[in-house]
Amino acid sequence: MQTRRDFLQKMTGSVLALSALSSFTEKKYEGPVLRVAIMGLGSYGTRVAEAMKSCTKAKLVGVISGTPSKIKAWQTKYGIPENNCYNYENFDRIRDNPDIDAVYVITPNGLHHNQVIRVAQARKHVICEKPMAVNAKEGQEMVDACQSAGVKLLVGYRMHFEPHTLEIIRMRKANEFGKVLFFQGLSGFIIGDPTQWRLNKALSGGGAMMDIGIYSINGSRYMIGEDPIWVTAQETKTNPVKFKDGVDETIQFQLGFPGGATASCLSTYSLNNLDRFFLDGTQGFAELLPATGYGPIAGRTHKGEINQPVTTHQTVQMDEMAGILLEGHQPVVAVDGHEAVKDLKIIDAIYAAVRSGQKVDLHL
Repeated sequence: MQTRRDFLQKMTGSVLALSALSSFTEKKYEGPVLRVAIMGLGSYGTRVAEAMKSCTKAKLVGVISGTPSKIKAWQTKYGIPENNCYNYENFDRIRDNPDIDAVYVITPNGLHHNQVIRVAQARKHVICEKPMAVNAKEGQEMVDACQSAGVKLLVGYRMHFEPHTLEIIRMRKANEFGKVLFFQGLSGFIIGDPTQWRLNKALSGGGAMMDIGIYSINGSRYMIGEDPIWVTAQETKTNPVKFKDGVDETIQFQLGFPGGATASCLSTYSLNNLDRFFLDGTQGFAELLPATGYGPIAGRTHKGEINQPVTTHQTVQMDEMAGILLEGHQPVVAVDGHEAVKDLKIIDAIYAAVRSGQKVDLHL
């Protein structure tokens, strides 16, 4: 079975050794540490846990899972105490656990809404994987619940902290590309096991768009530096047995931005080798290839190759999020629930455009 996790892993490679090497030259951190419980101990939860071994500001201290054997294995591997282990029925009890500051929800999309609200009601900060919910209505309810509970809600936008990505954003802000006119985002791979949750609408909320497609949606916004004001979209389905009603196989979509730029994007579960962003302006261009993979991102502009540090994305993400939650740091590109709701509104509009065949106005 090939999943988005497998795809992104193969597109890049492990850089944990480089991160460990660089840590020897860094001054010992003595500030506050975010104590995190991971909910959902699958492949990506494991990747985050491994990356957190190299964190200085965040520490894995708890787990939430419906599989007792996984809990036991994680206890042994990561030294997690028994009183920081929960299942999906009793994790509301974390409210009474002073040793957990935040919960990272890494479960199927369709479960995020209820789980995030329960974590918020337990008065713990929440980090939620993207897409944050299956539609904008549920996403806004999650934002509101966290606000009412007085806790913060962040979303796993790891690319918002990636050095090559941030260098392009810096260049665009410095007007080094001139007037931005065009963005292209290609996101896709051939998905495997037809019985997996990503092809189950109740759990995923859709198909490729709710998995790999969100990268191009979000990427268009931070690369161009604006929010779109309209969308058009077209769906192609070659295998209706594998991709049932409500589960998109391939969608091409176009976005219009208030400054005059347009974006042309592709989200698919039926084509490999698609992980590219391209930004074009009147005075230059930028390309990321690969653009969103787990390992080294590669990029170039009209000025040459982008030479930025190679990082383990999840290590940097968790340290940066610890700074946001504990010290009030402000990231270059937002990673909060309001940012995620904007992406969900665009996804809702893309699906509406597919159904109607018409341009759909956006009000983000």
